[in-house]
Order: sequence, then C-alpha cells, then structure tokens
Amino acid sequence: MAKEEEKTPEEWRELLRATYDYPDEIENEPRRRRRRLRRTHRQAERERTAEWIAEQRRRESLRPATALVIVGAVLLAGALSRYGPDWFGGGENGATGVTASASPSTDQDDKPAASASPTGAGSASPSPSASVDLSDPETVAEEWTRHYLTRNPPEDDDHTAPVRRADPWAMPALTENLANSSDPAWDRLVSRGGVATVSAVTVKPAGDDLPPDTPLRVWRTVTATVKVKGYTDYTEKTVLQTELTNSGKGWRVSRIVGV
Repeated sequence: MAKEEEKTPEEWRELLRATYDYPDEIENEPRRRRRRLRRTHRQAERERTAEWIAEQRRRESLRPATALVIVGAVLLAGALSRYGPDWFGGGENGATGVTASASPSTDQDDKPAASASPTGAGSASPSPSASVDLSDPETVAEEWTRHYLTRNPPEDDDHTAPVRRADPWAMPALTENLANSSDPAWDRLVSRGGVATVSAVTVKPAGDDLPPDTPLRVWRTVTATVKVKGYTDYTEKTVLQTELTNSGKGWRVSRIVGV
C-alpha cells in the first residue's frame, strides 16, 4: 500500500481558516440556551480537531514546520471555543470586544418572584462544601445575596455564572429557575459597561406583609450595597425579600421576591 502523501504547511493552515457551522437545531433554540449549546458544540469540535490531528501525526512523519502548524491549530481551536462568538459575529447582540455586567436594580417591587418549585426541571445543586455554613438563615441569606449580586461579565460570560456561584446557599430548583430565566438586571449592567461588587449586606426579619416564621420556613429582608464601576461609577442599594427553607440538612434560599 502506498504511503499517504504528507500534508504541506499550507494545507495544515487550512485548519486555521475554518469557522464553526452550528446545527440547525441549535439555531432554533432560545437565545440564552443557544449560547450554552454553541459553547458545547465548539468544545466538541475542538476535541474532534485535536483527535484528528493526533491521528495525522501518527500516520505521517512529523517535520518541524508541520509540528508548528499543528500546535497553532490546537491553540486556535481552544481560543475559538472560548472567544469564537465575539470574533465571528460580535456576540449575540452584535457587540464586539468586552461587554459589561448588569447592575442590580432598585426598582424591583413589581417583578415576579423567582420560586423554587418542587417540580422545577434541572439537576440538583452539588452538596455544599464543609466551609459553607447552612446552620443560620441570616448567614445563608447574606452569603447567597453577596455571591448572586457580585457580577463581572468580562469573566462571567453570561448571567448564569453568579447564579452558580450562589448555588451552595440555594435550593436546587431556585438555582435552575434563575439560570434558565432571563435577567434584566444583568442586561442593564452590561449596557452600562459595569462590573458590580457587593460592599455590605444587612439581613432583617421580614415585615408583616409576608408569612410568619415557622421551624421549617422563614422570610428575611436583605439589603445589599452594590458598587458599580463602568462607564459611570455609582453605588446603589438592592432590597430582596428572601424565603429560606430548612430541608433537614441546613437552611437554603428557596424563593426570592424582586428578582
């Protein structure tokens, strides 16, 4: 059997010119789910590319120039899997470069509550680590709020990142509800070029307009001071009414009014 002809450096460089061709079923999904599916697709393409290049390396003698091109192809595949949407289309909304994070909104009274429905779809949140204190509802409410409202879009990519960071202090259904729903506060902060950090959090018992505490469920009013650095630096307060439930393994946030 004749030995297969070696590829030239120019032929290897054709690998660098390829862009991703997403399946039609991905393009028909809602915008936020489409972004996650695209990332998964790009990762799979990257792995297939690496496997294919490895096979080619086993089948033919590796010249120095060819080796350099292979390394470049693998590095570019990794870069595309992370930054592909920004390079080849400016992201979902046509923006280019670094986007900014959404600031917490202070006008939240008329927003629907995010509820931890027992029938909500999605995987359960991981068990909290030993460093996560779930023994006190006030501490749980504070930690959940602090992690949820700390947002850095250039690193987070989308609003699900802070939701996942706050996950150890939340019921699984609440985490999945927030991750699979749109977040206007995130979008507003992105449009303002902002990165939000929480400088202070206070937790108090809820008022008489919410249900009374029971051994298994309590309500707490959480007020967070949020500092935003972006096109304009400013500080604002975000007030959330949180429901916390004791599942027998500690307290977790199960419902948020105002998100």
